[in-house]
Amino acid sequence: MKILKSAEILTEEVVNLKSQGKSIGFVPTMGALHKGHLSLIDYASRDNDIVVVSIFVNPTQFNDKGDYDRYPRILEKDIEKLKKVKCDFVFSPEENEMYPEEDNREFDFGKLDKVMEGEHRPGHFRGVALIVSKLFEIVKPHKAYFGEKDFQQVAVIKHITKQLGFNIEIVSCPIIRENDGLAMSSRNMLLSKYQRANVSLISKTLFEAREMPKKMTVSETKDWVIRTINENPYMDVEYFEIVDGSNLEPINDWGQDEEKVGCIAVHVGNIRLIDNIRFYF
Repeated sequence: MKILKSAEILTEEVVNLKSQGKSIGFVPTMGALHKGHLSLIDYASRDNDIVVVSIFVNPTQFNDKGDYDRYPRILEKDIEKLKKVKCDFVFSPEENEMYPEEDNREFDFGKLDKVMEGEHRPGHFRGVALIVSKLFEIVKPHKAYFGEKDFQQVAVIKHITKQLGFNIEIVSCPIIRENDGLAMSSRNMLLSKYQRANVSLISKTLFEAREMPKKMTVSETKDWVIRTINENPYMDVEYFEIVDGSNLEPINDWGQDEEKVGCIAVHVGNIRLIDNIRFYF
């Protein structure tokens, strides 16, 4: 496993391997790796000859500086985890490597950034697009792997990949959960003991919400989810939306045609957690 901080050297390595007919799988992360990240690496290693993992806490996607400052940075522990899996290159650049000068690019996300995360975190998806496009240009992978916990982000990345003309297959991989159902997240390690003991209510409520179409309208289901979680003193729901999985448009009735996804963001003290579930009929 090679650990690189230079974009130029990584690109040279990848171009050389591709010239030998090797397929490249890429897993971009912000570090603080957990089983969810490792599952992405596992998918990448099954599909590709070479696996590249990036670790970079990207400042441009944080609209809350406090959230950026709090984000866990444990590079040495991450490296130890990566040594135990199929990872050929770790790209861990400094900020001035990724942003040697201000990047003023703007992106057209259509309606994808007008709801949920886009509405509540202004500029977030522009920051995601900035860093992902930079990483794609450096790594030049055949396939890139993202977790479905960030459901809206995956939709945005698929959109900009097509828009910017990258010949890269975006592979979305299932949410990995703790034994009590909590979606794995790097932010989970920031939770206090008492917060951690309560946050499984998020997934428990979402799982129960799958049964609600039998007896509640969409609006009633949304109200029930928000009320149920907010009754816990440790948590405050920022949003819960039920959307069309193909375009993220909020739905008004259950219908039978489109895929429906319930997406949630919850504040637990100053920590923000997201999750989602699919409704099946």
